[in-house]
Amino acid sequence: MLVLLRKEFSTFFSSPMGYIVIGVFLLITGLFLWVFRGEYNILDNGYANLNGLFIMAPWLYLFLVPAITMRLFAEEKRNGTLELLLSRPISRISIVMSKYLAGLLLVVFSLIPTLVYFISVYWMGDPVGNIDMGGTWGSYIGLVFLAAVYVAIGVFASSLTDNQIIAFIIAAVVCAVFYYGFDLIAQTSSNGGTQNAIASLGISAHYDAMSRGVIDSRDLVYFLIVIAAFVFGTKLVIEKKE
Repeated sequence: MLVLLRKEFSTFFSSPMGYIVIGVFLLITGLFLWVFRGEYNILDNGYANLNGLFIMAPWLYLFLVPAITMRLFAEEKRNGTLELLLSRPISRISIVMSKYLAGLLLVVFSLIPTLVYFISVYWMGDPVGNIDMGGTWGSYIGLVFLAAVYVAIGVFASSLTDNQIIAFIIAAVVCAVFYYGFDLIAQTSSNGGTQNAIASLGISAHYDAMSRGVIDSRDLVYFLIVIAAFVFGTKLVIEKKE
């Protein structure tokens, strides 16, 4: 599995895709946080926080993650190499997990440079270090889990078709439904309990809870269940191709 994981991860950087995804993410967040005037601009905001980053990132990943994952199985199908891969003495779950973890690692790599933003805001605080550490690190953890769900959805979408564009569209739509769709559905109900129940099915409620610095086991279980469901679904799809 580790050999396949290294191969999949290195593939991202043997083509422009990995560099483009990381570059686009850092460019857009950097411009909105430091250059463009507005509510996301840290200097205009007057508060030592990275709220703008954590608001923008889920929407950016909504498109960037499907762009990462769309080729993982779709390209193998189009090139006819999936059958060769399945014929090797590697378990199906190992194949799925190697592709999944490669995609997730690339997303995590795109987040690491944003620690420069954190260090900058930390030193800009008055006094120095006047930043909500719990909320900031909770947001980072929540963002990693959010991205992990997006990658699982993207890998599943890629396993459904040999067309990368279709895989991208499916993944982006499903990610959007999980991130914001359940919130929209919840708003159609006038019952508070029903609203909360429906909203809890989406990513946003759990991500927002973590962003407040509260790492609740219920939020972690939610993310792990959704990830496992899509990873297992991918395994079932590729097994049907045998």
